[in-house]
Amino acid sequence: MRHTEIKRLLSVNVVCIASIILTTLVPSLFLENFSVLGTHLIWLCICSASVGTGNVILYLIFKPNPSMRRNSIAHKVAKFIRCCVYFFVSCILFHGIIVLYGAPLIESILETFLFAVLLSTFTTLHCLCVLGPNFQAWLRVFSKNGAMSIWDNNLQITTMCSVVGAWLGAFPIPLDWDRPWQEGKEPRKISKHWTPILDIKALLRHPQC
Repeated sequence: MRHTEIKRLLSVNVVCIASIILTTLVPSLFLENFSVLGTHLIWLCICSASVGTGNVILYLIFKPNPSMRRNSIAHKVAKFIRCCVYFFVSCILFHGIIVLYGAPLIESILETFLFAVLLSTFTTLHCLCVLGPNFQAWLRVFSKNGAMSIWDNNLQITTMCSVVGAWLGAFPIPLDWDRPWQEGKEPRKISKHWTPILDIKALLRHPQC
């Protein structure tokens, strides 16, 4: 049983990595002058949409925390609306945190918000897919020794690596302001995309979680 869950979790992370690679390569076949750095806003939108859609579909298929009772359609619709509200609030909170860490308040506001959406896709969306809009369950998972399954452990790794990776990716920005690739938030975007790879390495090292 545990071996099967590890395979399912690995497949989720592999699909996430494949989505990032495809969103970097495939759009250049259809969009003229497309590049991660040159057209980073388009890439942010495509990457967030593809990674988010792929993860939602896989989590719906694997159902890491299936409900034992049958819920009505009204309950499912209400749950979906709460998930959307949670995700939107997460985007606003990440946007505010990014601004507090030095991003312009008005200038490049679209870039900052799309970066917050991408960060929420790698963190909040995973929590919503596994735990649902249950804030008490979120507190349990992210408390000390709160992980009760390999999916909970993956949530901890994914969230921590995404946030820390985005923060570490900001280090090169002040070093050389005249470089085009440092004018936006590309270092943080690129560094954060190592998260699925770090998830796989952690699972291979600690399969007993």
